[in-house]
This record gives sequence, structure tokens and C-alpha cells, in this order.
Amino acid sequence: MKPTKCYHCGDDCDKNSVDFDDKLFCCQGCKTVYEIFSSNNLSHYYDLQASAGTTPNEVSGKYDFLSNQDIVAKLVEFDSDEIQVVNLHIPQIHCSSCIWVLENLNRLLPAVRSSQVDFPKKTARVTYTTEDFSLKELVVMLARIGYEPYISLEDYDKKAKKVDRALIYKLGVAGFAFGNVMLLSFPEYFEVEEYWLDQYKVVFRWLMFTFSLPVVFYAAQDYFISAYKGLRSKHLNIDVPIALGILVLFLRSTADIVFDLGSGFFDSLTGLVFFLLLGKFFQQKTYAFLSFERDYKSYFPIAITRLNGNGQEENIEVYKVRPGDRLLIRSQEIIPVDSILIEGDAQIDYSFVTGESQAVKKCSGDKLFAGGKQLSGVIEVEAIKSVSQSYLTQLWSNTVFEKDKATDFQTLTDSIGKRFTIAVLTIAVTASLFWLYHDPSKVMNVFTAVLIIACPCAIALAAPFTLGNVLRIFGRHQFYVKDTNVLERLAKVKTAIFDKTGTLTTAQSDAIFYEGIELTADETSLLKNTLRASNHPLSRSLYNMLHNHDIMTLDEFEEKVGKGLEGRAGDQSIKVGSSNYVGVGEEDTDGATEVYVSANEGYKGKFVFKNNYRKGIFQLLERLKRTMAVVLLSGDNEGEKNYLASKLPKNTPMLFNQKPEDKLEFVKALQQKQKVLMVGDGLNDAGALAQSDVGIAVSENINVFSPACDGILNASKLPRLDEFITMSRQSIRIIKISFLLSLCYNLVGLYFAVTGQLQPVIAAILMPLSSISIVAFATVATNFLGRKLEKNGKREK
Repeated sequence: MKPTKCYHCGDDCDKNSVDFDDKLFCCQGCKTVYEIFSSNNLSHYYDLQASAGTTPNEVSGKYDFLSNQDIVAKLVEFDSDEIQVVNLHIPQIHCSSCIWVLENLNRLLPAVRSSQVDFPKKTARVTYTTEDFSLKELVVMLARIGYEPYISLEDYDKKAKKVDRALIYKLGVAGFAFGNVMLLSFPEYFEVEEYWLDQYKVVFRWLMFTFSLPVVFYAAQDYFISAYKGLRSKHLNIDVPIALGILVLFLRSTADIVFDLGSGFFDSLTGLVFFLLLGKFFQQKTYAFLSFERDYKSYFPIAITRLNGNGQEENIEVYKVRPGDRLLIRSQEIIPVDSILIEGDAQIDYSFVTGESQAVKKCSGDKLFAGGKQLSGVIEVEAIKSVSQSYLTQLWSNTVFEKDKATDFQTLTDSIGKRFTIAVLTIAVTASLFWLYHDPSKVMNVFTAVLIIACPCAIALAAPFTLGNVLRIFGRHQFYVKDTNVLERLAKVKTAIFDKTGTLTTAQSDAIFYEGIELTADETSLLKNTLRASNHPLSRSLYNMLHNHDIMTLDEFEEKVGKGLEGRAGDQSIKVGSSNYVGVGEEDTDGATEVYVSANEGYKGKFVFKNNYRKGIFQLLERLKRTMAVVLLSGDNEGEKNYLASKLPKNTPMLFNQKPEDKLEFVKALQQKQKVLMVGDGLNDAGALAQSDVGIAVSENINVFSPACDGILNASKLPRLDEFITMSRQSIRIIKISFLLSLCYNLVGLYFAVTGQLQPVIAAILMPLSSISIVAFATVATNFLGRKLEKNGKREK
């Protein structure tokens, strides 16, 4: 009598099994998990994969240590009065059903706000409220449903990563078996008769069969699992023909030795799996190299203001911040490190971390977490940690705030793989039927050779290796791109929209003149301290121009994005910004940018800015105009409209007095027709940067990092933007050439396989070599483009 399987985990049920809801469970734990899923409308979990669960662990008292708040503080990466964020390593994550149930934790636990799974790293990042809920309850629930987190304080403190050596073990088993099977096959190769035929033929053949068992059922198991899951979800992935080829080889070879029809193809079988795993190992190593180099190189090109011992301000790069440093955080700045609030009223927006947009008020002595954004006024903080670039990268890549920017190119890659698999299976069956009629002895050789030689692995590798290499090259040239999807979208843009102030212009050398009633010393001091809290390029230029004054704490500060600033200290108040904001009415500009000032509700005068445009910026726009539309979208007045009309490419649309919401709506409307690139300074343009297909924030010497952008470009490299766009387009061409090379290889290989001239073992060797050759071509081609980019950069210097 066959044992009955547990409905939840798939284990054998013994006499102590539990019968519930017309289903059988191996234990009360599996039954409880089923009840949890059913009562919360999560029974779809079992539709994704039969027996999807793992046996729940006994967790009573195991996680009592999580009641200690000092320990919890070391584990969570964010902890406010109401919300905590924790990143848990869950080794049991192995399939789509795991991802589905973990990303639906909010339906099991109302306190959970969101849950994101990183499948390759087997981690889940969970955001939850701490009212009537705790980390201990979260971990216990995860363990009860079969996803017990791996928690080690030593690992968390040292940031150590568990190395998955499964692929190395499988490669070792396949290599060992392949070598021995080849050795045992030598008498067959050289057609040794007599003593061999009489004494050892049967023994050697069954030894080869024995060596093949761990190869098929252990080393090659990932291909069978992947193919099975793909077929269950009605998706033909690239592992289907591979798994089919391995299975056919094994069954045919086993039949050969059982019925004494020959020695089979165990040499081809073990060789195929060995070379497949060798190609996967090579791929994994190359990915790890690209990932390491990117993590090492991709620091964010932003600065932070540090206060030295004399209270003087200095701009330093964020990765130079050390514990104990006193930092100045202005309005709309991201806090780059965990710190303690020393001075000022903090209104912190943690939406980049938690997804909650409601500001949190903090007082002196409170802890502030990296990733929060100060919304109003200037604060002073003391760093308690160094900058963690990995944390900023995680913040930048937080998919909670990422709108769907999927491209057609990804769909193209997937569809090619699917159609390729269908074509290969059709050819294999057709060729087998042909040889079954003409020469049945060749049927198995032809069928297996076709399946092996036509593996679309090279197609799957072309895009990630090419774009990953380009990502690394861009980082060397101070253009930091979030991920490879951005490169694909960048290659497709048809319109480039530019902000003016802080993007086309630089705040480094503006000429500023004052026209109006002279400001008193108190008014100038109040103006200086009000400007101190703002990060807008005009504010920073004006702040640097004014004489030094004693630093004071403002009683009130307000910054209305796109309009201006207001500061109040005692009975004195000052406004600085546009004419409408200050209360002058519509200004009469004469070709310059003007910032108006009023003190105690009385108009005083205006500062006139003669903007200094970046070197080479107009030449950049001329070059871009040849391949795409160019638009100027500015929040400033029309003071320089005539000047810009003479400098910009002919018939360039120019829109002024644009509020942040106006920019966003303009981008959204244009996207109905084409792909849009938005280039801004990351302040007033945050909405437009997030809305656009590709949003690039230009960074100078102020902290304007915004997770809303897709790329950060060092301001000095902005005149080379067209080169980056061109290289993105060339990288897509490289991928298409790789597709063509792979297709040519497959056509040639298929010809020899279909005509019966190709042995399966030769196909097994050639298949991974084709993948490696595609990777080598992509790497060489992109490095050639990188050297060209570097030469152009040196020439410009």
C-alpha cells in the first residue's frame, strides 16, 4: 500500500496522521498552517505548487530572546515609535509559492504593512507596526508556516553572508562521475574484445550506471525542478529542453544495458551535466565579480555639510562621515547616517524607508535613522555610524516606491526564449520521426543531440552580461545607474527634458547683484540663517555670497517648493523667493533670474542673478537635438528666455514658471506618445524624475540624492550625457548581435544534429562553450565601448 502524502508539505503520513477538511496532514503543525491560509483567503498558495509547504518547526520558547529590546535594536534596520523594518534571512524560500505567501504576509498579520522578497538572496524585508505586535510574534508566525528565519546576532553584527556551496558540490559530483565514466568507457571506445567482453563488460556498464545516478538525481536536480515548475505554471522556460535531454539520455542508456543493446550514453550524460554546471558556475562567478565591482565603485556622488570644531561649515563626501561628526541637515535633505538630533526642530519623512508618508516629529536627543528626509528647517545631528553604502543602495532600489517602468525589451528576451524552446522541441520530434522511418538506430542520438545543442542559454546570458558591464563602466565615469533596466529604457528615449537652475546652470560662479532698500544687519542675519536651511541652488548661491553672521535658531521656518522661503526669529520675519510669494505682484524681468526679499511683510528689494551656464551644455543640447526632441522645463521666470532662445537649438520648446506638479503633469502627458528622459537637480524635480521613463539627478556639491531618480550624474559629466545615451543604444546592438551569433551557432549545430552527424557528448561540450563565447563577446565589445568613452573624456580635458 502506497503511503499517503501530506497535503501541505508532501511528507509521508503515518498512522498518526491528521484528517481535516477532506485532506490528510502529517502533523498538527501542517494542519494549523493550512487552517491559517484557508481562514485568510490564502489557499491559492497550494495552486502555485502542490505540497508547497515545509514541515513547521517547534518554536515554543525558542525566540524568547527577541523580547529583549537591546537585541531587537541590533536586528532591525529601522525603529521608530510606531514602525519597525527588519530584513530576515529565510533559507526555506525556494519557489514562486514561497514568494507569493511571504509577500502576502499583511493578509496573515494585519500589523504587517509590506513585505518584499529578494529571491536570489533568500531574504524578506518586512515593515510592520509595533502597536500590539513585535518582532518575536513576526518570527514565530513565520516559523509556524514553515519559513523559520535564520537569526544570528554574530552574523548581523559582522554582516557576514552565508555562502551557498551547493553548485560547487554538484559540480564536483558531476566532474568525478564524468571522469570515471569516461575511464570505464575506454574499452568500448577502442572496441576491446576477448577478455573484456567475457569478464568485465557487464560490470563496467553497471558501474557507469551507478556513477550516473548521483549525477541525474542530485547534480541535475535543479534543471528538473525548474522545468517542472515552469510546466506547472504553463511557462516554457529554457530548462525544459535541458531536463528532457538529460531524462532521455538516462532512460535510453539504462534500457541499453538492461537489455544488452549496448553501453548506452552515460559518458554523454555525465559530460552534459558537468559542462552545464561548469557554464553555470562561470556565469555565477562573473555575476559576483560584476556585483562586487559595482558595490565597491558606486558610492553616491553627494556631499554633506559637516561642522568643524570652530562651528564652520565644510562640504565633504558622504562616505567620509565618521561617528561623532556634527552634521548640518537642511530642508529636503536625506539623512545619510544613523544619528542623534542635537539642535533644531525635526520633521522627518521616512517614506523612502517604510512607505509611510506621514512626517515624524523628533526632539533634541532623539535618534534619527539613515534614509529619513528633513522636511522643514535646518537641524544639527551627531553621526553615530559611518555611511553604509549598501544601505543607501538598498534605499535607492526599494521597489515599494518604484512605479512600473518595464520595457518591451525584457518581454522580447523572454518571448525569444519561449519561442526558441517551442521551435527546438518541434525540430527534435520532427527529426526523430524522420529517422525512425529511415534509420531507427539514429533516433535517440538525433533527439538528444538536438535538445542539447540548441539550448538557448546563450540568449539568456547576452542581456545581463552586456548591460551589467555597461553599468560598471558608467560608474567609472561618475554616472551611477540604479539597475540594468534603466539602461534599456535610456536606449529608447525620444525626448529629453531639462530643468534650468541647478541643471543647465551652476551655482559655483553666479554673479549676484542687489537692487532695492538696503537690509539692516538684523535683517541680513535673519536672511542668512533662513537661506542656511534651504538646499535650492539659488539659496546656496545667495547664502555663500552674504557676509558671515552669527548662527541663530529660527523660531519658524517654511519652504514652499517652487515658491520661496520664510523665516521668523522673535518679532522679526523675512520672506525670500518669487515676486508673487513675497507679495510684489508680477515682476518685470529684464533677462535675468531675480529673487525678491521682504522683511516684516514690507518689500525690501531683489537679488539679480546672472546665471553661469555649465561649460559645454549648449553644445550637448545641439548634439541631442540630432537624435531626439529637447525641452526646457523651468520653475524660474522668463527673464532669460531671449538669451536661451539664441543659445538653444532652433525651435526648442521652453516653459517657465513651472511648479513641481506642472512638471510632473507635462512629463505624464508626453509619455502617452514616447519615452521621456528627465534631467533635473533632484529638488523641485523629484515628481517629474519619478514619473519619467528615465529620471537623472545632476549632483554638484550639495546633498540632493533622491531615491525617486533612476540615475545620479556628477554635474561635471553632464556635457557628456549624449555619450552615455549613445553607449546605451550601442549596448542594445551588442545584445542583438549576440542573439544573431547564438542563432547562427544553433542553426549550424542543429544541421549536424538533425542529420545524425553529431554525438551527444560533443553537443554537451559545445553547448556551454557557446554560452561562454557569447559572454566573452559581450564583455570584449562593451569594454571596447568603455575605452572609447574614456578616450573621449581625456580628449575633452
